[in-house]
Amino acid sequence: MSSRDFNRRGFLGAATVAGLTVAGAGSLTACGSGAASSGGGAKASAKLKLPTYVPANVPAPDLPGNAAGLDPAYLRYPKNLTRSVSKKPGDGKPVTALTETFTTAAPAMNRNAYWQELNKRLGSDLKMTIVNGLGADDVYRAKFNATIAGGDMPDLMWFPPNQGLKNVPALLEAKFHDLTEYLSGDAVKKYPNLANIPGFAWKTAVFNGRIWGMAVPYGRMGQVYVANEDFWKPVGGVQFDSAQDFFDKAKELLDVKRKKYVLEPAYVNHILQFAYWHGAPNGWRMDGGKLTHYFETDEFHAGLEFALKCQKAQLFWPDPNLPTTLEKMEGGFLGLHVQSFPGFLSDSNQYDWPEKVVVPFAAEKGMTPGWGYGYGSVGFTAINKAVSKDRIDTLLQVMNYLSAPFGTEERLFLDNGIEGTHHTRSKDGDVLLNKKGNAEVITTRQAINFFGNAPETLYLPGKPDITRGIHAAQVELMKLAKINPTTGFFSDINANKGASSTDTVYQAVKDIVAGRTPLSSFKKDILPTWQREAGNAMRDEFEKAIADSK
Repeated sequence: MSSRDFNRRGFLGAATVAGLTVAGAGSLTACGSGAASSGGGAKASAKLKLPTYVPANVPAPDLPGNAAGLDPAYLRYPKNLTRSVSKKPGDGKPVTALTETFTTAAPAMNRNAYWQELNKRLGSDLKMTIVNGLGADDVYRAKFNATIAGGDMPDLMWFPPNQGLKNVPALLEAKFHDLTEYLSGDAVKKYPNLANIPGFAWKTAVFNGRIWGMAVPYGRMGQVYVANEDFWKPVGGVQFDSAQDFFDKAKELLDVKRKKYVLEPAYVNHILQFAYWHGAPNGWRMDGGKLTHYFETDEFHAGLEFALKCQKAQLFWPDPNLPTTLEKMEGGFLGLHVQSFPGFLSDSNQYDWPEKVVVPFAAEKGMTPGWGYGYGSVGFTAINKAVSKDRIDTLLQVMNYLSAPFGTEERLFLDNGIEGTHHTRSKDGDVLLNKKGNAEVITTRQAINFFGNAPETLYLPGKPDITRGIHAAQVELMKLAKINPTTGFFSDINANKGASSTDTVYQAVKDIVAGRTPLSSFKKDILPTWQREAGNAMRDEFEKAIADSK
């Protein structure tokens, strides 16, 4: 199958600065994503009860997870699976959905054995309109807006948290069912797989004190550097004492004649990693009741300077429009790329080259590196208000099935299809997808997982040592992890202008790294413009909300 591109990795792993970062369970005082709001989101949401968290009854993992976001790990596929859905959830009528994919298009339903079997198990045909987001950041938003404008909306529509959807609260109130009475507090227990979704994921579905959809959980680990270990062997492996040590080793490995470069051309993602080496905050830094944004920190500027240094040294792949990186990584033509952690897990499951997470290290002796949690969610799925109220329960039951956790019979099928047709079992009991499984299950499942999914679990068939290493990397990352201090607080300016103003900064930053604009323009023009148009107002609103909460 085709590899994921770095647009997907940027979207799913944008841990911090460019959008919503959600925190762990607790009292809810926030609205969801960076979309427009009618205001008063914090006060309206303060009394809402998030869905009660009830961990699923599944086989115990070999390496435990925790409520802060450490993923449970299984070294072998568990033998004694539980059943989480007692009967077919569908009502015989088609269930329609709008979703997205970032890989090869799935075979059509009429020639897709996996999709046909899923329909049988659901008791309704799942008819998906699948938007392919490869190569364009706004393709889903365009399709979403056209669908709303056209009026012929499906039953289920996926709301991503960071793709620039506008006027979301008003749209939800006008076009979608309020699901608070079905999901708030203990009401969610009727749908046990939805109750297994952690609180930080549900926060993306809350606007103005109401729950507007089913949360789509995703690993909480944010963006990380992923290296090809073999690429770095000539310089002693993926070990660095400082930013200069990294630069020197990268220069040694650069081979322009053989088209071997060190870094993918995703400048913004690299700047974040470089800034982490210097101790950058997760979005905002709070000191004495005053907030400083990531863009305003010395750490960000140091990361920008280092990226420019790398560009001048030709360390970046020269084509900024490189559509995919995994083939280059696998072939040994790239040494590092930035990856969302869940995407890294997916790639580790499919590729055999030695992938290794590079835990942030100190840029200089005496510094303390940082790292930021990711979303923990890829948004939520709302139910079209044109759907009759008496069918809401059916759709929630369908979503409950699609959210079945690892260790259940349902998840075994959802992830791997039909035994003998799509997957086989190894002598150790591991579940291995075959060619048909890769063509049908993975390509179809990705579109499903964007609007209905289970909390993340670490399992790489036949790779127990790699699984241990990934779990250990998560433990180390969490020692450095920082939570955005504005998490759980609402800013109307951030809702209206946060995403667009951030994107403007990043476009300008790309020009600096590419050499089209001088570095001095950042502090002289770019940063003051951002502060004037959005940053200062966001700061004031967040500071007030935080102060009021105390």
